[in-house]
Amino acid sequence: MLEEDGDVELRTIDELARVSGVTVRNIRAYQARGLLPPPEVRARTGYYGPGHEARLDLIKELQGEGVKLDVIKKLLDTTGGSTEQVVRFIRTVRSLFAVEDRQIVSLVELVERFNETDPNLVKRAQKMGLLTEISEAQYEETSPRLMSAAQAMTEMGIPMTRSLDVVEQLRQHADGIAKIYVDLFLGEVWQPFDNDGRPDDQWPRLYEVIGNLRKVSGDAMLAVLELAVAERLDVTFGRDIVRNVRTSSRPPAAE
Repeated sequence: MLEEDGDVELRTIDELARVSGVTVRNIRAYQARGLLPPPEVRARTGYYGPGHEARLDLIKELQGEGVKLDVIKKLLDTTGGSTEQVVRFIRTVRSLFAVEDRQIVSLVELVERFNETDPNLVKRAQKMGLLTEISEAQYEETSPRLMSAAQAMTEMGIPMTRSLDVVEQLRQHADGIAKIYVDLFLGEVWQPFDNDGRPDDQWPRLYEVIGNLRKVSGDAMLAVLELAVAERLDVTFGRDIVRNVRTSSRPPAAE
């Protein structure tokens, strides 16, 4: 039975389970792990408000993206604030750095696209997180853009195994780059906001800074990459030119 607290509707745990689609058992488990605030107790009955339902929606959404419960708890603990603010903050950050819409492909399609029949390559792509098996001979592309890039390299004559080598190496470097940006955000944006007590009127500004930081960091990364590649090409081709000049300038061997 619903209770009303002013304009806020309160629900029992059974009612919350019904409207949220989360089992009573899981709701209790989330409470035990600190993911869900305790209910308001009235006459020995616990009642849950809109904040609890919003928190459950967020947990389901993050779990659907593969985020583990301990990571979700760290996110919630770090952001603080009201449940509604936490939900909005995390969703804003995730929407800015959201992964692509995943695509379902069959094994036959993969063989045709990459002109490869080696099953070990599919297993390797799964291990790298590029493919997820969802049924027999059907897979979900975690990042269609990466798969398209690998396909483009294959069409250039680059073997699929080398394409996967490149993606794997890029991912290793990307983890370090991601840490740089996250540390920048935490140290220069979040920490001052947190030290000020996370004032309610500063949340919009925080969202704006996150959005701007995403754009600036992306532009900076592309510029740094282009500069590094240009310098690497200069050095590499410069060495080849010098080597060729030295070789061509050698006197002919005596007969």
